[in-house]
Amino acid sequence: MRVKQALKSIDAFPRAEDHLLHKTQSGALVSIVGLVIMATLFLHELRYYFPTYTLHQMSVDLKRGESLPIHINMTFPSLPCDVLSVDAIDMSGKHEVDLDTNIWKLRINSYGQIIGTEYLSDLVEKGHAHHNHDDDKEHHEHSNETAHGHGFDQDAENMIKKVKQALAHGEGCQVYGVLDVQRVAGNFHVSVHGLNIFVAQMIFEGSNHVNVSHMIHDLSFGPKYPGLHNPLDGTERILHSASGTFKYYIKIVPTEYRYISKEVLPTNQFSVTEYFTPMTEFDKKWPAVYFLYDLSPITVTIKEERRSFLHFITRLCAVLGGTFALTGMLDRWMFRLIESFTSPSIRSSTR
Repeated sequence: MRVKQALKSIDAFPRAEDHLLHKTQSGALVSIVGLVIMATLFLHELRYYFPTYTLHQMSVDLKRGESLPIHINMTFPSLPCDVLSVDAIDMSGKHEVDLDTNIWKLRINSYGQIIGTEYLSDLVEKGHAHHNHDDDKEHHEHSNETAHGHGFDQDAENMIKKVKQALAHGEGCQVYGVLDVQRVAGNFHVSVHGLNIFVAQMIFEGSNHVNVSHMIHDLSFGPKYPGLHNPLDGTERILHSASGTFKYYIKIVPTEYRYISKEVLPTNQFSVTEYFTPMTEFDKKWPAVYFLYDLSPITVTIKEERRSFLHFITRLCAVLGGTFALTGMLDRWMFRLIESFTSPSIRSSTR
């Protein structure tokens, strides 16, 4: 008996007899409000617990010997596919020749509709001997020697006629696919550098007439992960009066995205700075769109994490318990306030 009495003495939730309980309309109203608040906060805590969140960590990039995938999808509305070439070179002067690289060129009309396609397997400019992405003069000297060696044949004349006809009809070109290059600093550019200099002169009548207006639909250096933003996606650069060269200086940050399932996705994110150099009548360089990239020595690791269940329970108890205690205090205050107004009228009526 003493044990039972001792246990009853530490009861934190004593219960009154039913006939001592007094239920009021104000108490019912406070109870309903409290239940609504607790249900709302409970749902809010559930929404806070179930979604994952990300942690960012940085470390030194130790990757070596891996390739760098470059996903491109661009449209040149003022240049036909026959004159466009995609060239790549790294800082060591080596050319990336990968026959497995998939690059496609789509012919589009002035309304943006596809009217033809062309597959490119070798996209590397073979006339360079040194790393110099502005060395157009050297490229054209090589083309000059080639022209004297082979002559201005019927094929070149047919191409000139074909391209001029395409320009007259407002034909453009969409270039898309993947370039696999070495994981070192370098550049790739889209230009008319693949043309023989005499052919280019016959077509455009000067470098300042080459319109390299372009729209970048997608430019990325690896697969996309949740929350990734590529700053050049959706970029439009349209030239109306003068031509020129666009240069995008890109800083690539190696990135690893670790899903909650422990799956690791290696990719890259980047920042970019843009410059435009207008052409003049005396420039010997030909307009182009350059993407000059360099890699950061720091790797960013993004990890998906889920909040602790014990943390969820702790927050839930705090929210629901706090709401219950607050509504209980509010009920007592309302009861006393109502009683203070009604008690005098009751006493006066009994007199």
